Amino acid sequence: MTELDERKLDPAVALSSLDETAPREPHRLFALKQGDCFAVADAYGDIRGAGDGFFRDDTRVLSEFRLTIGGRPMSLLGASLSQDNVLFTSNLTNLPIQSAVGRDIPQGAIHIERVRLIWQDRLFERITLSNYSREHSTITVSLHFAADFRDMFEVRGSTRVKRGTTHLAKTDKESVMLGYDGLDGLPRLSAISFSQAPDKLSDNRADFLIAVTKRSQKVLYVEVGPEASEAPNRDRFRAAAARARFGMRAKRRHGATVHSSGRVFNDWVERARADVALLTTELPTGPYPYAGIPWFSTAFGRDGVISSLQMLWLNPGLARGVLAFLAEHQATETSPFSDSQPGKIMHETRKGEMAALRELPFGRYYGGVDTTPLYIHLASAYADRTGDMAFIDRLWPSLKAAAEWTEEASRATGFVTYQRAAESGLANQGWKDSFDSVFHADGRIPKGPIALVEVQGYVFAAFRGMAALARRRGEFADAEHWEGRAEEMRVAVERDFWLDDMNFYALAIDGEGQPCKVRTSNAGHLLFVGLPQPERAKLVVDQLLSASFHSGWGLRTLADDAVFFNPMSYHNGSIWPHDTALCGVGLARYGERDSVVRLMSGTFESAVHFNMRLPELFCGFARAPGEAPIAYPVACLPQAWSAGSTFMLMQACLGLEIDGWKGELHVTRPRLPIGIDTLMIRHLAVGDKAIDLTFQRVGDRVAAFLSDRHEGQVPLIVRT
Repeated sequence: MTELDERKLDPAVALSSLDETAPREPHRLFALKQGDCFAVADAYGDIRGAGDGFFRDDTRVLSEFRLTIGGRPMSLLGASLSQDNVLFTSNLTNLPIQSAVGRDIPQGAIHIERVRLIWQDRLFERITLSNYSREHSTITVSLHFAADFRDMFEVRGSTRVKRGTTHLAKTDKESVMLGYDGLDGLPRLSAISFSQAPDKLSDNRADFLIAVTKRSQKVLYVEVGPEASEAPNRDRFRAAAARARFGMRAKRRHGATVHSSGRVFNDWVERARADVALLTTELPTGPYPYAGIPWFSTAFGRDGVISSLQMLWLNPGLARGVLAFLAEHQATETSPFSDSQPGKIMHETRKGEMAALRELPFGRYYGGVDTTPLYIHLASAYADRTGDMAFIDRLWPSLKAAAEWTEEASRATGFVTYQRAAESGLANQGWKDSFDSVFHADGRIPKGPIALVEVQGYVFAAFRGMAALARRRGEFADAEHWEGRAEEMRVAVERDFWLDDMNFYALAIDGEGQPCKVRTSNAGHLLFVGLPQPERAKLVVDQLLSASFHSGWGLRTLADDAVFFNPMSYHNGSIWPHDTALCGVGLARYGERDSVVRLMSGTFESAVHFNMRLPELFCGFARAPGEAPIAYPVACLPQAWSAGSTFMLMQACLGLEIDGWKGELHVTRPRLPIGIDTLMIRHLAVGDKAIDLTFQRVGDRVAAFLSDRHEGQVPLIVRT
């Protein structure tokens, strides 16, 4: 993820700026998204400021949206998202209130249902009131609203010296218009429209006197968009819901599907797939998985690459969309402010006012040291998965420019290093980018330029991938050159990062050539790319699976004996599902498939406790009998690479690889998740064919076979 600086934008620090009287735990909030709009509200359906709201293009266009009945809040019965993530529903009932004519209405007499969705930059809501009492009632229904038009970075904790102009609300019979003119010259509007004229309407509240006869219902429709709509009504709501659901179904149909013999396991898989679809935005270059809601609902380079790597075996079209977008936004000039250099791949893009005014560098920011080699690695993996050399040929100038940047970045020390070019940029530029995530064993913060261990692994994989692609293009001299660079990197990492006294790899090497002798999960990413020699890999594996790292729910980012270890921190002891998954693939690569099964089991059980959704991260406390994993206060939920970790761990368990060049399926020492006896993959693309593959537990082994109608069409090679 990203922070403007270590004080302003660390999510843990941002928490302190939120309303302390209304804590917003991410696993108790509900998110909707469509295109570049998203909404985050509590289980009541209320938006109450803090970090929630309705956002459009990185601007909060609705900062308050609360419903009260008879002047009082309501009692919560339950809240949920539809399985496809399109509809949010909250079921509520009244507290004891008085009707508009003074009659007492007991608690539980009125049922209130709020149903909400987003479609084409507009929030639609249906409020249904059902009277289950034996009395006719006229009740006051009030909607409280506000729009602060704050930039996403302001919501996250940044302060601004100057803001644009907020206009007085304009009201008419059935709508209210809230407006703001940004310092970037763009007007930002939020129009709230009602299906019936309020009995009283002000600039922050609409009151309706609604007569609900006994055993009857009344419905109120509300819309919030960039302009006033025609009167909201049932037909408009239904049409928007149908189109939103159709659009989501279309996204979920891309790629293969997974179904198992475990009902709860299937619920997890379906929710993870729905979350990936929810976060995937159709851009002109193709589908792109936005990183996460609320803080990172935008295109990130690193997150997009890793999310599409996780989904590559099921849906290679996602990787194609990510590669196309990143190639189109590749840097062509040197800029210290944006940390760009020719050939470098984008880290983050933003559309808000602060980015447009260059108050911060994230309009298009390149301060990610690992994104460029990861981009090359994804291109190579996509080619191996699909055999789509025509697309690679179109990308080739971009891939060569990225490889040239990578070579140039490693020329001085032999390693790819980072040091922010401007004070406004990120201090740390790996995936652990909080200010204290890179340190020496005694707690000293190292001086740059810094070489992170996992980044050198990505570079090794990138050079090796470029060599393989060049060879297929007939560019044999370049292939030999990049093969040599990959081997040089492998040798240098083994020589300079390995710590004999710890039997582990250093976290980093600082600007003075000194290793940061700290055990972190970063070393597991070396296993992911296959860099370590087997003997050293075994030593790393044993430690990753020890109690120092393995909490029982997943792998901690930092060993529990480190000076900065804190299970409640953002990067220094918490559990990130995507990190656990990458390490899990590394374990499988070195023959530890049974350990991957255990990792997947802990990850699944964590998801169950988080209502079938894996958050961005959660606390790294050791698992205890009868206790649930502990949420991190301001984690993103949903998060693309957390949802995708489900499928990366699953592939590592199954030992499944698809050879797109030969059109073959390879299954090596397959395992099924604990408690699952059958797992079916339907419509799996292999070349120009779509096949169904089944894994079946038979005694103490797992068999893999194609359905009868596909047998003989695609070679299936199983190694046990």
